[in-house]
Amino acid sequence: MTLSPLSSSVSKYLINPADDANPLFFSFFAINNGTKNQYKNLPVEPQFWNTFPGQFTESLFYERYITTPGIMHWADVIAKEVADNFEKPLIATGISPSGIIHVGSLREAITGESVRNAVEGLGKDVRMIYLIDSFDPLRKRAKFLPEWLDDYMGRPLSQIPCPCGEPKKHKNYAHHFVQQFIDSVMSLDVDCEVIWTHELYEKGAFAEAIDICIKKRKEIGQILHEVSGKESKEDYVPYNPLCKDCGRFTEPIFETYSYPKIEYKCKCGYHGTADITKGDGKLTWRLEWPAKWMIFGTSAEPFGKDHAAAGGSYDTGKRIAEEIYGIKPPFPIPYEFVQLKGGGQMHKSTGSSITGMDAINMMPPEIVKYLFLRVLPSRVIDYDPGLGVLDMADEYDRMERLFFAGGYTEAEENLIRAYEIAQHNHVPKTQPLQVPYRHIINVVQMADTFEGVLEVLGRTIDLSAASDDDISRLKKRVDSARFWLNGFAPDDVKFSVFPMIPPGTQLTMSDKVFFQELVARMNDANWNADSISQIISDVGKASPIGLKGGFKVIYMILIGKEAGPRLGSFLASMDKQFVINRFIQASK
Repeated sequence: MTLSPLSSSVSKYLINPADDANPLFFSFFAINNGTKNQYKNLPVEPQFWNTFPGQFTESLFYERYITTPGIMHWADVIAKEVADNFEKPLIATGISPSGIIHVGSLREAITGESVRNAVEGLGKDVRMIYLIDSFDPLRKRAKFLPEWLDDYMGRPLSQIPCPCGEPKKHKNYAHHFVQQFIDSVMSLDVDCEVIWTHELYEKGAFAEAIDICIKKRKEIGQILHEVSGKESKEDYVPYNPLCKDCGRFTEPIFETYSYPKIEYKCKCGYHGTADITKGDGKLTWRLEWPAKWMIFGTSAEPFGKDHAAAGGSYDTGKRIAEEIYGIKPPFPIPYEFVQLKGGGQMHKSTGSSITGMDAINMMPPEIVKYLFLRVLPSRVIDYDPGLGVLDMADEYDRMERLFFAGGYTEAEENLIRAYEIAQHNHVPKTQPLQVPYRHIINVVQMADTFEGVLEVLGRTIDLSAASDDDISRLKKRVDSARFWLNGFAPDDVKFSVFPMIPPGTQLTMSDKVFFQELVARMNDANWNADSISQIISDVGKASPIGLKGGFKVIYMILIGKEAGPRLGSFLASMDKQFVINRFIQASK
């Protein structure tokens, strides 16, 4: 193995992966202040590899920790670490409900749930909580929101009226934006307890942490300076009272502090007193986050990579946890962002067009989970709401078949485990009925009801042995397919079977002879995709219009387009007499 120095200030040495028996992973030593640490089997990713010397921090090690391929899924690796080091594991996740919550925000919930599930699989009694940062102030009004919200700038999200003006539907601004997302998370069978931060403050849950921070604010200021590089201030403010007059957060007068009360003078001119055992104020973010760890005894927490940056919130939170609150920081699980394919990173403030519920409505929940579980948290996910939905469904079905049939490669073992985790480890005893998602996309455009879909499918698939679970799963796929077609499918996959030859369709004499030959061959043919495809191929090759021209005119007389679904399966899904009658009509 070749050791190469990476830094002069800190002795970091990298084992060259080109010399390693396993070129997909690397190990390195970090020597700092006389302490030598060896990190093994980290996945080599070009973007990390190229910037490694300048960006490495010890916390980032965790997001790239994984064992040798084919041994354990990343969720199992993290679960073992958590189970070995925490007696009563608790996984924490959360979100700030400041705007429309896009599909990328599902990554945190699914990552947390996968680890919770894996810890539970190790026999541990584990909990997961989902914290809604409802006491955060409104810092910016998104362009898609009404202008009257400008009057509430700086106020807690929990104390701002619902933007849609329906108080019976949503309690406040935070509830308006987060409720649909909570519904989407729950539809994924995520086992978590939803907790609102503003209620924690009102109940006095943060009182101990606030008291500590006020008393140790100078030490905290020094830690923040050492970790983040920001200037250390003598008058550092760890706690912001909520003005009882203007309803905005302001700064306290520390000399007046006598537990549990502290005075403040707001910019609006109001002079008041805040009680830290009530919802009269809040900690700043870099102190509030580790305070939550202390309140709940957090064992592990997934969070966006921005918090994992050197000198970022996790680095400061770790020091605050250990040196100020006297607790053990949780195992960090940083994750990369999800970006819309071709559109870049999504943001809540822009009103992203793809919400978490959209994603779950256009793909069955287990496939949505698989989408996030199939790659390391450190990998960017390019979310494609178009044809990518069909590709992901195809991959999921292939992994399901391999799970039951075996014969998968070592490189596919983690994908197989991702499939298993996506079922919450409750995989059916036998392989469920599989109807390809692409086929369902075609069939739902040929039938208006689920009963109609079953009738069409029954022409090409034997549904007689389908269980209730199979039919339930099929119905979910049908519903998802309709949602996708109505809002996100490309136009070239959409079609409608006309009751008669579409008006304006022009057929040549050669076209009509082609249809006459098809009718003659198909009358007595077996009505299945292979037989139909063979007949069309034979007749097309023998015709002046050719096979390509034959395909074109068949699509034209059925759906009014020059291309469409795979023709053999498409025609086999239709009633035989309907197709032959249409061909007879076209031959005249």
